[in-house]
Amino acid sequence: MASEKRIGILVEFNYEDMELWYPYYRLKEEGFNTFTIGPEKDKVYNSKHSYPCKAAYGIDDIKVQDLDALIIPGGFAPDYWRRDKRFLDLVKGVYEAGQPVAAICHGAWMFCSAKILQGKKLTCFVAIKDDVENAGGLYEDKSVVVDGNMITSRLPADLPDFCKAIIAQLK
Repeated sequence: MASEKRIGILVEFNYEDMELWYPYYRLKEEGFNTFTIGPEKDKVYNSKHSYPCKAAYGIDDIKVQDLDALIIPGGFAPDYWRRDKRFLDLVKGVYEAGQPVAAICHGAWMFCSAKILQGKKLTCFVAIKDDVENAGGLYEDKSVVVDGNMITSRLPADLPDFCKAIIAQLK
């Protein structure tokens, strides 16, 4: 039976393919209403490996109350989102509303820029470990780290644990 829960996944140019599509289809398989959110509705964004993804919604069409969870894939895309106040406000708003907010790989940069890491346990791709620590995060080298409603993983190999943690919070 389909769930009424709405799960947004951020999309932008140069997203990491597996970190968007694996959670997208895994959460759909669980019956969640899963969709993508990009800078512009209906625009097609190519991944690091040129795989296209059409944004179902534009960032200006989505409010915190529209989401039951938010997923932030990695790749180079987080470097674009972190410079856009609309995306930072959405991440911070979902986090402050107590809804699951999940980031993998470079997605944790969004938590740095949204200024929500102080004292939080998390993991990320090792290249941004210093960034998360400098933002007040407590880095752990694990496949998934859950601290309250914040869920983080390091890389595509961690996707099974990442998705299990997201699903556990949604059920």
